[in-house]
Amino acid sequence: MTIQVGDSLPAGTLMESTGYDDGKNCPLPPQPVDIRALCAGKKVVIFGLPGAYTPTCSAAHVPGYLKHHDALRAKGVETIVCMAVNDGFVMGAWGRALGVGDRIRMLGDGSAAFTKALGLELDLTDKGMGVRCQRFSLLVEDNVVKQVNIEGVGPANCSFAEAMLEQLG
Repeated sequence: MTIQVGDSLPAGTLMESTGYDDGKNCPLPPQPVDIRALCAGKKVVIFGLPGAYTPTCSAAHVPGYLKHHDALRAKGVETIVCMAVNDGFVMGAWGRALGVGDRIRMLGDGSAAFTKALGLELDLTDKGMGVRCQRFSLLVEDNVVKQVNIEGVGPANCSFAEAMLEQLG
């Protein structure tokens, strides 16, 4: 069942690589992030994407959240999370390539377990990508979902930063 407004955020562990080993030209080993612990007592925006380095995700979705980072923070958002069904190494490298710094937490859901718990999986096997995450955004306050935006269900670009800003008022 798809996550809905008023639902409690399901438990899940995502992976995050926050450092980079320039000598080896690769991200440092990813560390587990308990998503419920991350969202406890906070207002958090989580946006999900089909995959790192995919065209729309790299050209518009993540850059929009970077561009509107300060405006989202001014509306009380304490943390912005980008998640995709990729491993933490890939998410770390992608975040570095996009220059997200500490403005967006780039979390990997390598096995799609959290994506499935949200009910937001997307089967792209016929395109050679396997099970991925639908393009979506959630506003979560103290682990309670306050806003759900799913591309293909809502209007075009409803999961982008501009739409979230409008919803925050």
